[in-house]
Amino acid sequence: MENKILGLHHITAIANNAKRNHSFYTKVLGLRMVKKTVNFDDPGTYHFYYGDGGGTPGSILTFFPWEGIGRGNTGTGMATDIGYSVPKGSLEFWACRFKQFDVKHNEAAERFGEQFMSFKTLMA
Repeated sequence: MENKILGLHHITAIANNAKRNHSFYTKVLGLRMVKKTVNFDDPGTYHFYYGDGGGTPGSILTFFPWEGIGRGNTGTGMATDIGYSVPKGSLEFWACRFKQFDVKHNEAAERFGEQFMSFKTLMA
């Protein structure tokens, strides 16, 4: 049997503050909260699922909000950046939106033949 990884279903991260996490991903980025459940390894903690309107696999980003945990440290094997696709020609819209919500971001640039804009979440 040949095992092939065909893509990611979702990425999971940790959030320091549940309200700020929810506000940023739903109000600033405009994602939909697809599901709110519990962390089955820690039933006292929520598990938030954000994604596109259809909850399409590959669009999902999840968080375990552990209040007061503080900022994490970058280390070996950790995902330090994630990317979202946006419609072609919409980076100016996103730059304006990030300014409106005081989100730190860089100017649009190009990597691997694609335009992109990096930003820091409000939780950082």
